[in-house]
Amino acid sequence: MTDRPDTPRLTDRAEAARRARLAREAEALRANLRRRKQQSRARVTAPEAPPQDTSGNEA
Repeated sequence: MTDRPDTPRLTDRAEAARRARLAREAEALRANLRRRKQQSRARVTAPEAPPQDTSGNEA
């Protein structure tokens, strides 16, 4: 009942290309998540520097 004759089917080559694309996308998402976590950790652990006075006025 769920197998309709008018539903398009991917060829073996197209299915392999689709799987390869999904694998590349998944790896890119994992790399992006690792990068974002690393950036977040760097922001949390970085010591706060006092704000610099850029007005040119000496106190």
